[in-house]
Order: sequence, then C-alpha cells, then structure tokens
Amino acid sequence: MKKINITLDNLEELIPESFTQEQKAKTKTLFYKELALRAHRFYNGKMQTLPKAPVVGFNWFNAWYTPGVSKISTTIRDDNDTSYELTNRGNLVAVVSDSTRVLGDGDCTPPGGMGVMEGKAFLMKYLGGVDGIAICVDSRGPDGKNDPEKIIDFVKMSQYSFGAINLEDIAQPNCYRVLDVLREECDIPVWHDDAQGTACVTLAGLINALKLVDKKMEDVKIVYYGAGASNATIARIVNAAGADPAKSIMFDSTGALHTGRKDIEEDKRFYRKWELCQITNPDKVETMEEAMIGADVLIALSKPGPDVVKKEWIQVMADKSIVFVCANPVPEIYPYAAKEAGAYIVATGRGDFPNQVNNSIGFPGILKGALLVRARKITDNMAIAAAEAIARFSEKRGIHTEDIIAKMSESEVFPYEAADVAMQAIKDGVARKEMTWQEAYDIAKKDIEHARATTQSLIDHGFIQQPPEEMLNEALQAAIDAVK
Repeated sequence: MKKINITLDNLEELIPESFTQEQKAKTKTLFYKELALRAHRFYNGKMQTLPKAPVVGFNWFNAWYTPGVSKISTTIRDDNDTSYELTNRGNLVAVVSDSTRVLGDGDCTPPGGMGVMEGKAFLMKYLGGVDGIAICVDSRGPDGKNDPEKIIDFVKMSQYSFGAINLEDIAQPNCYRVLDVLREECDIPVWHDDAQGTACVTLAGLINALKLVDKKMEDVKIVYYGAGASNATIARIVNAAGADPAKSIMFDSTGALHTGRKDIEEDKRFYRKWELCQITNPDKVETMEEAMIGADVLIALSKPGPDVVKKEWIQVMADKSIVFVCANPVPEIYPYAAKEAGAYIVATGRGDFPNQVNNSIGFPGILKGALLVRARKITDNMAIAAAEAIARFSEKRGIHTEDIIAKMSESEVFPYEAADVAMQAIKDGVARKEMTWQEAYDIAKKDIEHARATTQSLIDHGFIQQPPEEMLNEALQAAIDAVK
C-alpha cells in the first residue's frame, strides 16, 4: 500500500476504490480516531508552556522573580487593570469544562475532556495568537450529580488570572445557568463556545448560503433538529440577525417545541428552551415529516449519524434547500446522501467534507478581538459582528455551493474578524481600552504570525518532532481493516 504523507493530503486516494461512499466516510472517521490516539500518546498531549522573556544571564531572575517582582505585585495591587500590561493575563484564556458533554461522547469524567480542552488551546494559539490553558473541573456534588454552582464558583474565584474564560462541553441544562450567571457576574468575558461560538459560525455560513440561493433571512422557513445548548443558541442568534422565529420549528429528543410543552415550561432549568417554545412553531406542528415540508433550511445539531436525518425529510424541502448537519464526529446524514435527496447546499462540522461549519473559524478571532480591547464580556452583538465579518471575508474571496465559508487555513480571516469584534465591543460599551480597526487588525495579525512562526521554528530546530510515517500508516491500515 502506498504510504500516507504527513500532511494527510493523499488520504482520499489511499482508501480502497472498492469501498462505497459510506465505507469511505467511515474509514476517514476511524482513521482520525486511530491517528489521534497514537499521536497524543507519542507527544504526551499537544500543549506546553514556554517563556516569552529572555534569560540573558541568571541575574535576570532577580527581575523576573524576587526581589524585583515585588514592584509588579504592588503596582497591580494599586491598580488591578495594570495586570493586563505587566503579566500575560491580557492574552490568556482558561478553557474550562466539567467534561459532561464531550463532543458526541457524553460524560467522559473530569479528566476525559482534557484532550478536547488542549485542542481548544492549541487552536487558540495557532489560529488566533491567544494563549490558552486547559482546565477540567469536577462539578459533582455529594449526591453524585453535576452542580452548576461549583463551576460558577470556580470561574469567579479564578477570573483574576485570565483575560477571558472559554466554557466548553458542559451538559445542558447546567450550561445555560453557568454561562448566564458568569456573563453577568464576572469582570472578564465568559464565552461558551459550544453555544455562542457554534451560533456565530453557523450564522456566517447561513448568511452566505442564503446569498447563493437568493433568499432572505426574514423570509425563510428554518427547522432546527436538536435543542441542546448549540442549537438553542443558534436559533437565538439567527433570530437576532433577522430571521422570523414564527417561521421556525425546533425539535428536541421528545418532540417539537411549542407553547404546549408543559414539561419544558415546568422545568425552570430549561428556561432557554421555554423561551423558544414561546416564539417558534405557532401552529404547533408535531412531526419532522410535517415540519420539513417546504422548509428552506435545516440546521441539525443532534446526535452522531448517519441516518439520524432521513432522506425522506430532505426530499420534501423547498427548492434549493440548505442543510447543515453538524453532529460530531459523524454528521446526522452524510453529505452525499443529503445531495442525493435533493439538498442544494450541505454543510457539516468536519473539515474532510465541503463547507465545514466549525467553531474553529470563529472563537480564535472572537476571543482575540475581545482581549485586544480588554472587554468585560462578549455580547451577542459581538458574536453577530464576527459572523458577518466571516461571511463578508468569505464572499470577497469567492463563494460557491461547495465553499460557503472560509477555512481555518485562511489565516487572514482571523485578524479581520478580531478587528470587527473589537470595534463592536467598543460600540457596545464593554471595552476597557479603545483602538482603531486598523490597530486591532495589525496587532492580531502580528500575534498570529508570531505564534505560527514560533511553532515552525520549534519544528525546524527539532524541538517538536515530525510525526513518524509508520504512525500514520498503522492508523490508516487499522481503519481500513475495521471497515472491511
């Protein structure tokens, strides 16, 4: 068998031609899982801490540490905001999770989320020039149930070490209370990437998809499949961006949301879902089969597929239908199957299919923009500004049905996005520091270039090893054998 190259660019051609499209998709999924396990074991994770200041001589430790550092402590004591200038706080984000809903794998126990949280920190640094640290906490109380107050207390106590907090993989309904309380009670941005981040990038993709099909946001009928933190927030952000909630229908694991759902109304923990019950689905449509008739858009963030979203549902959608199936690691329906059913534009959360709608294009730039102006929070307006920036950037470089949104490899999108977010923070009155759009863009671009150059230098000098070829080929062979 021909060997796979380390950039993985020839993966597609190495999968047996005799495999069906579904087998090929399964092979790619299993390959990345097998590779991830081998690569994480080889590198012992993927993040490390390195100095940003030089050690010219050992006498410098008298300045970096005691006795000189005493001046830093007392200066910050007298004006806490100087901590953004005198420490790394202003460019440092804590990625906080209790690991109760890790991607599509559910509750993985507190340490089980570390791989994802390190991955988030990895993307923050390489894509956004932001330092991140993974923190997985145990939110279980004496009764063994996960208590949102424990996460809230932890973040409130630790906020003074960071410029922002990125919440991640916290199961609903706890995620709603954690985010809403911390957004109001912390003096730094607290951002839930599974919710606001996913909403931002989904909105960006939807804006451009609607341009391609010549439909307006306020006119389209949208069906949301799944009512977790991601989709509930997507609906809120999409409505804020101009969609008509009365023309949308949302489904959770029990059925359609509407004012007749007393189970949601009575469980106060699900207040975000109840808000959607009150403004969507006025006709109280009960089934997906009925809801999908004439729908212009399907946004699914439910459970991993395939075959969770049925071909029959897509077949009854409106002309030039838009289908976002973003469950991980396997979309609710494979793109080829959705296209066979009549979908005009299909997006997923995966980078090995066209139209990846994934947080990775959003949160690095959003957090960078918030940090640049030392924002106190990330408002919904800032998330919408980021979505519009991504959509505008993508449209300028050209979009089509198989390419509706910029990819994470397009490094220019992140400083562009960061600058727009910074300007919106100033406009919303949540910024501690003011700057021009160009100043924000230039700083973000410089920091991103520095992060990438530093990583490349470590590779060039052998401090970061290249992945062994046998690791990649063993992973591919294991995936092929499992699918045969």
